[in-house]
Amino acid sequence: MSTNNKGWQRLFIFCFGLFAGTAFCMKWMESDFIYNEKLFTIIGLEVTYPKEKVAAILGGLDGTVRRSLEYHLYFDFAFMVGVYPGILALCMMARNKSANRKMRLFLSVLAIGQFIAFGCDIAENWFLLQWLELPMIGSEFGVFHIIVYIKWILALSGALIAIPLALRRGQKKKSP
Repeated sequence: MSTNNKGWQRLFIFCFGLFAGTAFCMKWMESDFIYNEKLFTIIGLEVTYPKEKVAAILGGLDGTVRRSLEYHLYFDFAFMVGVYPGILALCMMARNKSANRKMRLFLSVLAIGQFIAFGCDIAENWFLLQWLELPMIGSEFGVFHIIVYIKWILALSGALIAIPLALRRGQKKKSP
């Protein structure tokens, strides 16, 4: 195994630990997400709830729930530091195991895509924090959804393609 791959493995292990720790904390906070005596979800705010429901939820939270959601969104920044560089490291580990030039290029593109996904997640949190402060959501809601979809597509495709390739045994064969 090359020294380069060991570096990617170390980065992945660090990122996985950060991901797991922050995910646990954020999951714990989600039990506080109550609006009108019903649980709401971050995924709902990101993807499934219509604009009017997002505005109603963010505008109608009591102080404790509002604070918990705010903490969750700030914890999400640390979560991002674990997730996107971790997926990038997986892509690079998979790339280093691949002998196929096109697959190596594709995995490099997926790795670079994690920077875009990271930026999209930051923008998503910025929107939610702004709307939490002033829950008047306008035409930017469509842009918000595009950002969220880009984030999910890049992150999931990077992870789902790289994980099985990075975990396979063996190293790349030298190309003739």
